[in-house]
Order: sequence, then structure tokens, then C-alpha cells
Amino acid sequence: MNISGALPVLDKRNQRLLQSIVEVARAIFNAEASSIFIFDSGSGELVFEAVSGAGEDTLVGQRFPVDEGIAGWVLQSGVPLIVDNVTSNPLHARKFAESTGYTPTSVMAAPLMDEGTSIGVLEVMDRRPDPTRALGDLELLGLFASQATVALQVVIQSQEAMARVIHDDTLAGVAVALGGLTGTRREAGRQLLSSIRDVLATEA
Repeated sequence: MNISGALPVLDKRNQRLLQSIVEVARAIFNAEASSIFIFDSGSGELVFEAVSGAGEDTLVGQRFPVDEGIAGWVLQSGVPLIVDNVTSNPLHARKFAESTGYTPTSVMAAPLMDEGTSIGVLEVMDRRPDPTRALGDLELLGLFASQATVALQVVIQSQEAMARVIHDDTLAGVAVALGGLTGTRREAGRQLLSSIRDVLATEA
């Protein structure tokens, strides 16, 4: 699996979109935390670009080696992964997790893919499964990973990228997933769709 990425400089619209994605992913999965990591090929590290929940005040901008942890494995393999008990999984970077002040019990992660190349990872920690949801956990996480990739494509490839993704049906899938939210979770979903429309309208 190819991995790539000079760390993009995100403007406020795209940073807001990434933040909306982690906030709604956290709400959809009723999770303790959600994060987006971007691969910096210059340093060989994954960088926290957006965090919701545990660690959101301290983790953005922190880095860790790409050859450590579940997120690193997902980035390099390009394969999504659910680990329901991290203490028994050799991929878990326990020391790093402890250094952040939050050690999850379960982790679900999906790669951010751009034409077969991994450029980052979307991760959800300590989710609460919902058997009534129509989509499976990894399938739904993949929809959010696709939207995170949209934001990064805007930064990296601008107009050409948007021409490819503006007809992508992942946005419709996200909208369907948001339909069952209520209260503050519904408001977070509304903010996500607003952020996506903002980026599309500006860059298309």
C-alpha cells in the first residue's frame, strides 16, 4: 500500500470540515473520542489534525511515528480495522496512549484514501454499538473517511479534486446516516453538512 503526504496547510473552512467530521462520527457511534490523523511524509509521522471528545484540548498538532499503533497499521495497510479489546492487541501503542491521558478500550479506524494512496486515518474510540443502525460500523466509518478525504483533496489538488468528488455518493450516505440523530447530535450533523456545502460551493 502506498502512503503519501506532505502535511497540508488547512484553511479555516477545511479545518472546520475535518472538525465537523470527527464530532459527528463521535455522535453517530456514541463514542468517547474521534480523531483524524494526517501523514507527514517529511517526518514519517502521523499528526493529529482534528479531535473530538477525550483529548480535544491537547492533542491537535501532536505527532507519533507511523510505525506505531493501530492508526499507523491502518495507514500503511490501507485496511480498516476494529479492535474491541486493545489490551490484547499487539498493534496498540500503549505508552503513547498513556502519554495523552486517555487509554481507550476499543478502537475503530479507517484509512483516508486518495486514488489508492493512504494519506491519513480516521479513528473512533470506545464506541457504543447500535444494532438498529442500517449500516455496519466499518461501512459507516468509511463514509466519514471519504468526506475527510474530500477536505484534504481541496487543499492538495483544489479544483481538479472537487471535480472528481462533487458527484460522489458518499455525501448522500452521510446525510442518510445523520437522519436518525436528535438534539445536540442532530445539530452537529447539520454543522457537518453545512461545512461540506461551504467547501463545495467555494471550491467548485
